Amino acid sequence: MPGPKNLDPSSSPRALLGAELRHSREATGLSQDELGQSLFVSGSFIGQLEAGTRRVQPDMASKLDEILGTNGFFERNCKAVNRSKYPDHFAEAAEAEAVARAIREYAVLLIPGLLQAKGYAEEIFRAHNPTAPDKAIEALVAARLERARLLDDPTKPLLWAVLDEAALRRVVGSGAVMAEALLHVVELARQRRIIVQVLPFHAGAHAAMHGPLKLMEFEDAPSLSFVEGPDTGKLMDDPGTVRRHTLLFSLLQAAALPPKESLALLRSVAQDYVHGEQHP
Repeated sequence: MPGPKNLDPSSSPRALLGAELRHSREATGLSQDELGQSLFVSGSFIGQLEAGTRRVQPDMASKLDEILGTNGFFERNCKAVNRSKYPDHFAEAAEAEAVARAIREYAVLLIPGLLQAKGYAEEIFRAHNPTAPDKAIEALVAARLERARLLDDPTKPLLWAVLDEAALRRVVGSGAVMAEALLHVVELARQRRIIVQVLPFHAGAHAAMHGPLKLMEFEDAPSLSFVEGPDTGKLMDDPGTVRRHTLLFSLLQAAALPPKESLALLRSVAQDYVHGEQHP
């Protein structure tokens, strides 16, 4: 019997690799928990690999080939599947985001990437990479805008964003850039494509003062949470941690302005930028 074919990286490679993992595991009669024990990971982690929400890493790929008798298939294809246009610390989160049924995100000092207008994204990348050539910045912006195209689907994923008021008040680029950026968020909400709330300054101390937070839910895999810092990020699947982060987000929602008032504030601040008013 011929062995499995190499994957075509242009054809949903993560999903194809996950499907092959499920097929090979079932062919050997192993449950997800049993395979996980051999790899020192949980059965739910194996489920996430099979669902395409987590990456098969190179060291795990060789062990899978050994356990499942797949003649180097996973090791050969792992490298191609893991190629990404995103930075290493964010690549796995971005790819999980693309197949999520719901995304909940709290942003502190900037508008989340999925909601960024082009001019705003350019200014963010230029500030973070002041010596990068224009072509490099253009490539980063293009990847961010392409990532945001998942919102072109009229129904999924559900995206619920809580923006700290600081993200509205910090001038990125210019007043014109900020006005465009805020009105872009308003338009997405007006189209009923997203739900957005603003956490106002007067809310005082809150549950996520440590920094940004992203939660992702999936149809056929456990939920994930993602926390990020400068050039670093961690995707977590521990159920206790995800439950704790889900509670944090619920507390943020409770402390934030209701959606209708949040949109009114976004419009007001955008108009202030249009008219050149300064903010404290």
